[in-house]
Amino acid sequence: MALQSQLPNKIVLQKTYESYRPIFNQILIKVEESLRKNIKISSQPTYKARIKSFKSYYKKVLRQKPKEVATCNGLVTLTDMIGIRIICPFLEDLEVVEQQLSKVYDVKEVEKKGAQQSFREFGYESVHVLIAIPKDCLPDDMGGLVIPEETVCEIQLRTILQDAWAEVEHELIYKSEFNPFDKPLRRKLASINASLSLADTIFQEIRDYQNKLQSELGFRRSAFYNKADKLTDEDLGLSHQVGKAPFAYAATNTSDRSSIDDLVLAALHEHNSSNFAKAIEIYTRILDSKPTPPPVVLGVIFKHRGMAYFAQGEYESALEDFKSSSANDPKAFRSIYYEGIVYGVQGKDKEAIESFNRSLEIDSYQSHVYYRRAIAYFNLAMYKEALADIASAENLGLADDEDLKALKKKLVNKFDMGV
Repeated sequence: MALQSQLPNKIVLQKTYESYRPIFNQILIKVEESLRKNIKISSQPTYKARIKSFKSYYKKVLRQKPKEVATCNGLVTLTDMIGIRIICPFLEDLEVVEQQLSKVYDVKEVEKKGAQQSFREFGYESVHVLIAIPKDCLPDDMGGLVIPEETVCEIQLRTILQDAWAEVEHELIYKSEFNPFDKPLRRKLASINASLSLADTIFQEIRDYQNKLQSELGFRRSAFYNKADKLTDEDLGLSHQVGKAPFAYAATNTSDRSSIDDLVLAALHEHNSSNFAKAIEIYTRILDSKPTPPPVVLGVIFKHRGMAYFAQGEYESALEDFKSSSANDPKAFRSIYYEGIVYGVQGKDKEAIESFNRSLEIDSYQSHVYYRRAIAYFNLAMYKEALADIASAENLGLADDEDLKALKKKLVNKFDMGV
């Protein structure tokens, strides 16, 4: 590696650069494949990959100070000759991807462009991560050329909105003669940039709310199924281990001015904390709120309140709420399934089967509904039907479920006894 005292001849440099392009293309393909394999976020990111064009490359070389231009075999090395952009839906994804890059690759530098800009300025935000070229991404045949030791791959991390802004900005400003003293245009661009930044923040806030809500819902649903399984297993003489999942969310403010979203989270928190009476009180506030929530919202809240009633052993109230849920939302197959669970706990197996049938008519891929219906058939001595449902549950992924195995064993014993 040597430092040039003056810039190389353009024609010679272009010939050298183009001779490296096939190698860079092979590296680009392999690095992108590696990234797709190793980078994991909640939703699939979009990848854009490119080798810097000679025109752009040469423009950047000209901006280098002569004594800072490093060459190898006549090639002036820049950090962005090989570039891959990873475009993610949410701001939180950028940090996750950056952390994964640091764990998997040899990171040489991280630069957060645009992070220091004020709201009055325009310009895209982007995280630029320089990684050393992994050895397994180098071509087998280098064609006699040597890859400079300083060669890196620039990984750009952006949200969808950041990438959209950068593309438009590149056309409006970077590739055109933009007058920096044109204040009206500057104000418009600053306004657009601020709006996109705000939109990114709002999207992330919505995402955070969804994540919190899903965690609450998952915990509550697990607790509901655990109780139903425990009651059912006791009735069948089976053993069932109930495991309580961790929970660490703080209660949400439930003042009169709380939004329905806040009230739902507060109710779910109380529900998951086994404060069922308080949860029922908040669910009821939502149901009684004015203006009346839309039917689909009523369907969800009735379902949640029914689960809280079920947890307290108030099965008739639970059943009434599950029916109200499906009345408001006819496609609420889970509420109809829960009706069947309550009927099963009450020993009303015929009614349970009817509810399970209705739920499966809406969504026939519910493995646990087949299992529950098999229990009801078993209780009614309809063993062939029960065995058929167990086969359906197994085909849908419950083959390793211990409760299902135990019920199947009981059924096989019935057939072995000639029942």
